[in-house]
Amino acid sequence: MEFGSVEGEQKYAALVRASADAVVGLDFDGTLAPIVDDPELAHIHEDAAEVLVGLALQVRAVAVITGRPARQALDLGGLEAVGNAIGDAGKELFVFGQYGNERWSSTNRRVISPRPPTGLATFLRDLPRFLRRAGAEDAHVEEKGLAVAIHTRRMRDPERATEVLLPLLRDLAGSHDLVVEPGRNVVEVRSAGMHKGLAVEKIASEVEAGAFCFIGDDLGDVEAFDAVTAMSKNGMPTLLVCSASDEQAALVPLSDLVVHGPDGVMAFLRQLTADAAALRA
Repeated sequence: MEFGSVEGEQKYAALVRASADAVVGLDFDGTLAPIVDDPELAHIHEDAAEVLVGLALQVRAVAVITGRPARQALDLGGLEAVGNAIGDAGKELFVFGQYGNERWSSTNRRVISPRPPTGLATFLRDLPRFLRRAGAEDAHVEEKGLAVAIHTRRMRDPERATEVLLPLLRDLAGSHDLVVEPGRNVVEVRSAGMHKGLAVEKIASEVEAGAFCFIGDDLGDVEAFDAVTAMSKNGMPTLLVCSASDEQAALVPLSDLVVHGPDGVMAFLRQLTADAAALRA
């Protein structure tokens, strides 16, 4: 594990010292699970369950904060079983789905979800006609209940397709009182008023966190990074980790540590777990 600066090393050391009071927050796709062409075929890293349970023993709580529906993340990640193991150890796993609009925890083991946003049904009605006019009929539309994701990964030039669709989708979403969230070859449309940064603030306040580490990979994690940065400015030990890829580098300049994909995330979490355990040995 190599830090790009002395400041990053110092922030990691402070996180380790405060690990018993720390929350570790993680994105799902690109962080816990490799990015795949079909989002319904995503699988959590093969070591993630063991690593997360071990990590939970050394920190106050672990939180998965994702744009996916909470139930989908639970099923694809086998996170209910992970939560059971963490709960049996007297610790807590949280899953915040759809950017924080949905919530599950190993204490209250059901998904709490609001009603779909006003305007989403009419947006979905207009979307096929919009995609035809934009020459993007091959885009994959994923309905999430509280949001809709338009994936360009299967198209001939995914990056260019995303660039073309983003401003057009922003206009269409705005006409339905919705907002867009761009990502790695995907544009999500959802209600305003909730994002990962608010989920970070909520969990930190709820468990009275004394330190916070967040690991993400994409534009949808920027608000979470901003929230953690604000905590740092208020004196809380924090660490921002980017799960980097060749497709998306937006978080790199915002990060204290850059690792390579889910493999790198697992290596980092193992090191954090080992260092925290050694401190209290």
